Amino acid sequence: MADILPFKKPARKKASKGMCQHGFHKWQIVKDKQFDVKQGRLVTVSRCVRCGKQKVEAR
Repeated sequence: MADILPFKKPARKKASKGMCQHGFHKWQIVKDKQFDVKQGRLVTVSRCVRCGKQKVEAR
């Protein structure tokens, strides 16, 4: 008779990041902080809706 091998369940992938893990963020502008004191100029703060990553662009 043949040997019977036990199968393992595949590991679950994290679904929280979604498309963000491939660089496809869904940016939304945050209007709370529009002025950066250190740079002394207006900035645009964007936050990804899916993963929470932030990016800052100086105007």
